[in-house]
Amino acid sequence: MPAEKVLVTGGAGYIGSHACKVLQAAGFVPVTYDSLVTGWRDAVKFGPFEQGDLMDRTRLDQVFAEHKPVAVMHFAALSQVGEAMNQPGKYWRGNVCASLNLIEATIAAGVKDFVFSSTCATYGDQDGVVLDENSPQMPLNAYGASKRAIEDMLTDFGNSDGLNSVIFRYFNVAGADPDGEVGEFHQPETHLVPLILDAIDGRRPALTIHGTDYPTEDGTCIRDYVHVMDLVDAHVQGLNWLRAGNGPTAGGTEVFCLGTGSGFSVREVVSAAGHVTNREVPMEDGPRRAGDAVKLVSGSARAGKVLGWTPDRSTMPQMIRDAWRWHQNGGYDG
Repeated sequence: MPAEKVLVTGGAGYIGSHACKVLQAAGFVPVTYDSLVTGWRDAVKFGPFEQGDLMDRTRLDQVFAEHKPVAVMHFAALSQVGEAMNQPGKYWRGNVCASLNLIEATIAAGVKDFVFSSTCATYGDQDGVVLDENSPQMPLNAYGASKRAIEDMLTDFGNSDGLNSVIFRYFNVAGADPDGEVGEFHQPETHLVPLILDAIDGRRPALTIHGTDYPTEDGTCIRDYVHVMDLVDAHVQGLNWLRAGNGPTAGGTEVFCLGTGSGFSVREVVSAAGHVTNREVPMEDGPRRAGDAVKLVSGSARAGKVLGWTPDRSTMPQMIRDAWRWHQNGGYDG
């Protein structure tokens, strides 16, 4: 019997490419659907590749008809907070309208299982608490708001069409595939750990710390970090949970937060990177970025209880070691 296929949107990107590796190891055939606007063709190594835009319904219908996936894993999204503050329309179109197109194509193809990569940015700035699935959602920008809107769409289509979905909310993702087959590579780079590593090896003159006057112990904002391999393990566990017939029988959504329950300040991440690499990190102070919360930390008790998920690799030294190994390989060529 041939292996079941899973359509992975954004499968040529950072998290999506790691998900494809884990899906293949779990016995699925990951079919990457990516526009390559921010993804990399060289990152597609674990299954078929179909280039296309999520706004192209005809192309989506063709891919569903050809591959007949049993499920969709949706990673493709715009995700830059500063850009979301300055260009909200781009995020409502690129995230919400595109996801609506994908969801409708999914339903039209008769696919009932959908795994959505959301974000804890839907919670906004709620300091002093460990966020969970029941925390109020109060996004600060169009990125978080657009992801919350997609969650609402999945709920509505669950009620109307029997679509079963698992939604994962998480904060910062770091690290890389320990085998070095795929990793994190953006142009331009905006994520903290690769920016630190760029500064360490001279690819940029210094790391700019955006905001040093936050009400935290060292003045820099705090985030929860999850190793990318732990994160995609959760997505595959969520998929298997749906495929086993769990969740609402008539369609609906299940939400899981993914985090360690503890956070690291920017300066703490910088210190850990210097220790792991045994190199100095050139730094300079910069102004706060609009839309950045002070402290965002998420627990994962429900994901552990229901899915059996444990973020075993999500220690800062481990994430930096794996990211540094990948970083020294130089990224992708195309």
